Parts: sequence; structure tokens; C-alpha cells
Amino acid sequence: MLRRFLEEFGLFLIPFAVFLVYLLAAGRNPLRAGHWNPHLTRLALAGLLIVIGTLVYDGVFSERREGGYIPAHMENGHLVPGRFQ
Repeated sequence: MLRRFLEEFGLFLIPFAVFLVYLLAAGRNPLRAGHWNPHLTRLALAGLLIVIGTLVYDGVFSERREGGYIPAHMENGHLVPGRFQ
């Protein structure tokens, strides 16, 4: 679950990283708040659109499984790993 959160957070940060590269390429100081303030709303919306787009993509194109999940259990003294049936 934490891995999934970190992946989505990383995707959210992509527009901010691209804007940082743009500021550096344009010769502007990326540490000045004046360069960021007018663009924060658009960058946040772009990040949210990327995250929502990837969630929709995963929901539409992810692998579907028939049957249910059988959790790990003991059989004859041996641990049988969990699996999808």
C-alpha cells in the first residue's frame, strides 16, 4: 500500500519537476517564490490529472482474475502460499 502511495505521489510531482527544469533552462532562480506562485494551481491540477489518469488506466487495463483468493494455510505440516484460484 505504501509503494502504491509513493508511486502516485511521484506521478503528482512530475509537473513540478518539469517546471523546475524549465526555470533552470530559462536561467531563473527556482528558489524564488515569485516564479512559482502564479503557476502553483496549474501545476497541482496537472499533477492531479496525471494521477487520476493513471488510476483510470490501471482500472481499465489491469489484469482480471477469475475466482477468489486462497490465503496461505498449513497442509500436512507444510505452509502452502496464498494464490488466486
